[in-house]
Amino acid sequence: MLLEDYRNERLRKLEEIRARGVDPYPAKSTRNTKISDVIDHFDEKEGQEVTIAGRVVAIRSFGKLVFIKVRDYFGEVQIFMKAEGPAPDGLFGARDIKLLDTGDFIEATGKVGKSQTGEISVFANFVRLLTKSLRPLPDKFTNKEERYRRRYVDMNVNPEVRERLVRRSKFWQATRDFMNKHGFIEVNIPVLEHTTGGADATPFTTHMNALDEDFYLRISHELPLKRLLGGGFEKVYDIGPRFRNEGVDDEHLPEHIAFESYAAYENYEDGMKLYEEMIKYVAMETWGTLKFHVGGFDIDLDCEWPRVKYADLLKEKFAVDVFNPDREQLIRILKENDVETNFDVSEARLIDHVWKLIRKTSAGPYWLIEEPLSLSPLAKKSTENPLVTERFHPIIAGTEMGNGFSELNDPLDQLGRFEEQQAARDAGDDEAQMLDMDFVEMLEYGMPPACGWGNSERNFWLLEGVPGREAVPFPTMKSKED
Repeated sequence: MLLEDYRNERLRKLEEIRARGVDPYPAKSTRNTKISDVIDHFDEKEGQEVTIAGRVVAIRSFGKLVFIKVRDYFGEVQIFMKAEGPAPDGLFGARDIKLLDTGDFIEATGKVGKSQTGEISVFANFVRLLTKSLRPLPDKFTNKEERYRRRYVDMNVNPEVRERLVRRSKFWQATRDFMNKHGFIEVNIPVLEHTTGGADATPFTTHMNALDEDFYLRISHELPLKRLLGGGFEKVYDIGPRFRNEGVDDEHLPEHIAFESYAAYENYEDGMKLYEEMIKYVAMETWGTLKFHVGGFDIDLDCEWPRVKYADLLKEKFAVDVFNPDREQLIRILKENDVETNFDVSEARLIDHVWKLIRKTSAGPYWLIEEPLSLSPLAKKSTENPLVTERFHPIIAGTEMGNGFSELNDPLDQLGRFEEQQAARDAGDDEAQMLDMDFVEMLEYGMPPACGWGNSERNFWLLEGVPGREAVPFPTMKSKED
């Protein structure tokens, strides 16, 4: 049968149900017991009357006997029914079973026991319809595009998807718990900005009718959170969506959840200690282990992570001098490694592409430190080498699992770097940062020395071992209607 035929048959049943005076979509359920309580505490529940509710996943009928498998969020159990007399108004007995389908939501009241085969069951005379399903759930659901587009179907047919989203929630809750335990305060900041900054990315643009002005969707939480430091906060963070108008691949989604935090009177040395501890804590709380096999790498987070200097790594791997870059050499390296990019961008951007070639083959964990000044417009210069910054990235399984640095709080230095970024943007680099004079003004009032850090849910995708679209509830898709 075609889907249309199944749907038409269910519409016929819906009409018959309504003709009986039954509301197929009542507003309230009287459920008083989760299915997991019936299964996990059978010894206590046996013989007791309970009311359960859930989605019908299977219906079997043998003469006067009916077995209905029902699933709620917490588990799955069998409802056992015998054909009795006519069902009371609003209820369905074994004789009415043809009006029910898999996918329907029902409620059943009965005593807990075991069937003759030993299966835990709820023995009910009648069931109550809570929701009539008009489309049948498929037995299998494997096409990626269809799975992403109809995620609600995907979660029913492939319950591991729903379980993954539960771990995603644990991931962020563990992050909050860790930060709160260390004295940080969560402050939600705006998504709409006049000037977007804090990262190298192309923003989305929108228009606010009330002010008749264009706004950007934030690409980073950074600058508003640092304004909070200027306003007197000492430890702040935010977890929420950010938007980057870039391609969709295994590591990038235009809309995703990210976390950023800032601690006054600390520097990048303090940050590396804190966030190494945080990543380990979150991993244990989410997966219960510090050992992972992802992307072909065997990763053990349970060690003291070494520190590797950015310039030393590029010199060792490609003989690149990041302080005196040879543009032709950089382009040659990228072409030899089949990197497709715009070669008219700055040397700093080309160096970053070369670095990513190294990163992809790095198992880690290690801290990448002392990124060049040209690549870090918001980081404080190193006191030992003014050509590099006090910036740090944790490298794990070929991925940068975060970004942190001693924050720049010299307003004149910051203005100069913003002007360099704006010049690159004016020259055609859409990912260069914008000149944000309001932020510079805040720095002129004074911001204490601080360490900042940010990571996105890419960390979850990585350690979960799945692409980004597999790890979010509703990935962005091109519009399509059935």
